[in-house]
Amino acid sequence: MRLVIARCSVDYTGRLNAHLPEATRLLVHKGDGSLLVHSDGGSYKPLNWMSPPCSLAVEELDEDDQSQGVVERWRVVHKKSGDALTVRIYEMIHDSNHDLGIDPGLQKDGVEADLQRLLAEQVELVEEGASLVRREYMTAIGPVDHMVRAADGTHIAVEVKRRAGIDAVEQITRYLELLNRDPVLAPVRGVLAAQAFAPQARTLATDRGITCLTLDYDAMKGVDSGAPTLF
Repeated sequence: MRLVIARCSVDYTGRLNAHLPEATRLLVHKGDGSLLVHSDGGSYKPLNWMSPPCSLAVEELDEDDQSQGVVERWRVVHKKSGDALTVRIYEMIHDSNHDLGIDPGLQKDGVEADLQRLLAEQVELVEEGASLVRREYMTAIGPVDHMVRAADGTHIAVEVKRRAGIDAVEQITRYLELLNRDPVLAPVRGVLAAQAFAPQARTLATDRGITCLTLDYDAMKGVDSGAPTLF
């Protein structure tokens, strides 16, 4: 990866045209060929960029560039679309290359699969005295995350989300409609378990008789940060 801090201007031509006037910026030229133009603000988002597959070439300066004080001109062209990014460098402040090696990728903690596994291991959080019947309990329209048997012998269908919205309520509603047609299972209650709920989703679930279970991921992992609560 090449990191360049330079006083530069940037022009993008192609499906749209855009211009960044002369200013000091960070230019990131990655090993995959992409070029990203960053300012000191805007968080992670670049001001402009060219995604791979693309190629970077250092072009000869014409008279106009030389008269304007340009010391180097880059042209990055996308190999499929032909879109081009032209960077005119007026002052090179820093230029370095770094071998970052192979990145192992982002390993997410607290994804739905983790919540499902932990809740299966701590199924008493769904209801005191409950026991797990099966994970990924199959229905004609897809699997319910957990089928649970309550202490009184009735069944509870549990759907697990990181953040539950209206679509999650609709999903578990469809499962319950199917499951309650089975005389062996019926009556089946529903529990929507999530780390967070959209207010509209909580209201709709309550109106439909579906219990909302708020999951505390840290507490489920054994970190003392509170306990899941039922609403």
